[in-house]
Amino acid sequence: MSLDRKSFLRRAALGTVGLVTGASLRGAPAPAAPAVAWPAFDAREPEAFWRAVRAQFLFEPGLAYFNTGGLGPAPLPVQAKATAVAAQLQQRSEHGHELFAAARGTVAAFLGAEPAEIAFVRNATEGNAIIAAGVQLAAGDEVIFESHAHPGGSFPWLNQEKLRGVVVKLFEPDPHDPAGNVARISALMTARTRVVQVSHVTAPTGIVLPVAAIARLCRERGVWFHIDGAQTAGMFPFAVRELGGDSYATSGHKWWGGPLETGVLFVRRERIDAIAPTLVGAHSGELDSPSLPAKFSFAAGAERFEYGTRNAAAVVALAEAARFQVQVGRDRIAARGRALAAQVRAGLAQITGVEILTPESPEMCAAMITFRAAAVPFGALFDRLVREHQMRCRPVSEQGLNAVRVSTHFFNSPAECAALVAAVEKILKKT
Repeated sequence: MSLDRKSFLRRAALGTVGLVTGASLRGAPAPAAPAVAWPAFDAREPEAFWRAVRAQFLFEPGLAYFNTGGLGPAPLPVQAKATAVAAQLQQRSEHGHELFAAARGTVAAFLGAEPAEIAFVRNATEGNAIIAAGVQLAAGDEVIFESHAHPGGSFPWLNQEKLRGVVVKLFEPDPHDPAGNVARISALMTARTRVVQVSHVTAPTGIVLPVAAIARLCRERGVWFHIDGAQTAGMFPFAVRELGGDSYATSGHKWWGGPLETGVLFVRRERIDAIAPTLVGAHSGELDSPSLPAKFSFAAGAERFEYGTRNAAAVVALAEAARFQVQVGRDRIAARGRALAAQVRAGLAQITGVEILTPESPEMCAAMITFRAAAVPFGALFDRLVREHQMRCRPVSEQGLNAVRVSTHFFNSPAECAALVAAVEKILKKT
């Protein structure tokens, strides 16, 4: 499902009002982000529009940044929002937790969820860890995930292997056929399988996994299905409830364009009680009496997974990043990233000695391209792109892939992509 501007604004109405017109900080309005005036998008001459988008990012002159899959920059309105709210909170020495409710509505609309299904976490890793620690598992219970899982997705389960004797089983992602991934997971399932986790898009090579089909398989088997969405929120639009998973975790500081240390955990409303909160504190619930001893009860929704004093300015800025993407156009952003990735793929495919590892099928790829060249070690290729051409990509050492990953987002340009291809060709010719 594509969440267009109209749908977003309708679903975010309450949350958006609070942050745009000013949420109360003990009577003072939260600062509004500076308005951005966009030129009209003209499909016949789109680059004027995209130059205006690029102008909202503070890149070092000459830098071509192709590592959004690792860390995405925040645009100027998001930075301004974070700075202004933090300053106002400091002026009154307030925590600003009352701002969470409005931000929750905005973020829920952005992800296609209900506000009660959204918990603000620090990154996808923390969201993954909450699920791994909170699912009811016993020694010998099985968890399945892909061999290409990022450490933020694999380490929480490997920790449960140490702590609880959980059995971890891995499948190698099929880069050729979506159904092949479903089949590989199904082949590993037994009566002891309790959890399946997959990356929505794999970090090393950008494979888009068929999460809806995997979700159906897991429902049929009565298995919890968790999606590591670190690479997808902000890369392309979707409604998280329609993906079919029981839970989904993402980072705000990648494709979304939010501040550092922001993330979201979605837990399907009907399934929230199945996850035991392992870290609990203020804001996780309430007491039936103002004085101890008293009976404690969890918050009704996913808010129970939040605890203690948090950086409200960052949370508010994450909501601002959602609005920024809606203003640019979420389908437009997705199409731009895919088109630039396709340009890079086409150029690299013409270079002798380059092997592209990312699937070519439109249903299995998005805005990342991973490639390698036997003539130049991946570390040396990455380093030379940085030193000689000011192009920041990402080295891929996982699973012996020995490759370089290119992320193309809406602030990149066709000229940058052409220059990247030319730089790779030049490096290989000099080898």
